[in-house]
Amino acid sequence: MIETVSGWELVVDRGPNWLFVKVRGPKGDSWDASRLAERVWALLEEHFADHLILELDELGVLSSSFLGQLLLLRKRIALHGGLMRLCGLSSRAQEVLHCCRLDTQFSCYRNREEAVMGC
Repeated sequence: MIETVSGWELVVDRGPNWLFVKVRGPKGDSWDASRLAERVWALLEEHFADHLILELDELGVLSSSFLGQLLLLRKRIALHGGLMRLCGLSSRAQEVLHCCRLDTQFSCYRNREEAVMGC
């Protein structure tokens, strides 16, 4: 299932105990991520899921608005007893997380399989 919000594309897949959301950035310079956390939260509710893996392998750059949405979503999921993991981050994106001192806020993995296993 493919969802769109503010030019962002969210490819949704359901697995045992997890909701997988592959995030594809908008075309061009429109990087407004202001409603992204809200839409992903709605997807979690629609699927009765509290475990989320965001697949970010198609994003090269993490904008400040996107990072803000990740933090908002992580906090909301944690407040409801859920779990959020990221996978597929480029080395550049990982460096951005580290420079912003956000690398301790997120569990990051190479791919979906490692994220599910937590290794």
